[in-house]
Amino acid sequence: QVQLVESGGGLVQAGGSLRLSCAASGRTFSSYAMGWFRQAPGKEREFVAAISWSGGSADYLDSVKGRFTISRDNAKNTVYLQMNNLKLEDTAVYYCAGAHSRLLTTTLRSYPHWGQGTQVTVSS
Repeated sequence: QVQLVESGGGLVQAGGSLRLSCAASGRTFSSYAMGWFRQAPGKEREFVAAISWSGGSADYLDSVKGRFTISRDNAKNTVYLQMNNLKLEDTAVYYCAGAHSRLLTTTLRSYPHWGQGTQVTVSS
């Protein structure tokens, strides 16, 4: 059984930074792509960032490019999302997700494994 546990969310002022972490267990972490998604109140869950099994490829939502960085440490079974220059519109619950393959993917249905989510609130 795959378990994903996020941490690092919180309240931050606009322009500030947060680093989310996602600890994985239950399968060979390094064999699968990982992603971050977010869901704001009243909105659908959306793709934020994804990284391939090796960490050699990454992709981002256009609105976070240049501000967010996804990375992974396969030795620690952990994936990270560094978020800089946060904006009010980044406020959401952020979810870590594990893909069904090692290749980078941005589609929600390609991720069968999900964490419980961590709240990120950006204030003015």
